[in-house]
Amino acid sequence: MGQQVLTLGMSGTEGFVPIDSELFISATKAQELHQPFRDGRSIVAKRYRVAQSQTKPQMAGDMIRRAQRAGIEADYLLADAWFGTKPIIRLADEQLLTSILRMKKNTMKYRLTECKGGQAIHRDRDVNTLYQSCIRCQWQKIPEQPYQAKALDVELNLSSSPDEADQWIKVRLLFVRGIAQPEKAQPGKHDWAVFLTTDTNLEPHRILELYAMRWAIEVYFKEAKQYLGFLKEQSSHYAAYIASIHLTAIRFCMLVIAKSKHQASGIADVRQQLTANATSIDYAARLWQVFRSVIAGAMDEMKMLIGDTASQIMATIERHVQSFFVQALQLDVRTLRLEAK
Repeated sequence: MGQQVLTLGMSGTEGFVPIDSELFISATKAQELHQPFRDGRSIVAKRYRVAQSQTKPQMAGDMIRRAQRAGIEADYLLADAWFGTKPIIRLADEQLLTSILRMKKNTMKYRLTECKGGQAIHRDRDVNTLYQSCIRCQWQKIPEQPYQAKALDVELNLSSSPDEADQWIKVRLLFVRGIAQPEKAQPGKHDWAVFLTTDTNLEPHRILELYAMRWAIEVYFKEAKQYLGFLKEQSSHYAAYIASIHLTAIRFCMLVIAKSKHQASGIADVRQQLTANATSIDYAARLWQVFRSVIAGAMDEMKMLIGDTASQIMATIERHVQSFFVQALQLDVRTLRLEAK
């Protein structure tokens, strides 16, 4: 009803943990307060004003700053297309984080430098124009993966208004082509996505394996809604919403700690799926380049014993891994078509 939960989390080799959350209130369909706050100076009243006045990128920026002030260190900032904005990229750059963001196919301009006749020519183009002029029909296969991709190094001006001084930085745009539907030989003309990173040395496969770790936050929300009482309190008071979001995060963290450190039985065993889902993100990412060759070598040696079954096993493994990355990278046909619209 016009309210959305925004969460910052840490995804790493030990799994995923939520760090901070805010409740964003949109300008439409939002529920009004049933009654005013008793004390306008209270924490919940202040948070309500923030929820009404700030945008999602502004909230994300505040959460990142709070996390870093608390001593939480990270190497990368991973976010979906909601946060593929200049303020977020600038914030990450200021906080010494490498951005890896899904970008919208909007009118944001990037500067492409071309050399003609010994002179450097600068052209400002959006991603759709770059796709048509530099990417289309020039796809390159990602080794051992079903995707095709093309990286393009450009410049982006992070200044948000004409009154600000130009702030150009180098970024790498990674255009990724989705997988063709079974009835088609090639993906459709809209079946592509674009990612941005501020590290122009990152290879395409590395960009994708890092971005895939963002899927852990989707796993967290799924687990929170199904099993951890996320926004299930029998109260419509705004304070109850805020409490519910953070109590859910505490429950999640307690289960992760119990499972990872104490191997607790009972409820922790029941929720084993919770940490298994998050850990699989890192497992798949770390084995992105090596797992297929290792397993393929083993299967080759076993062919003498099990015959054609080895090929069937290998094909099954490949289908599962490809399915995982289609899901984690949101490169399924439906998502890409909706994004194009």
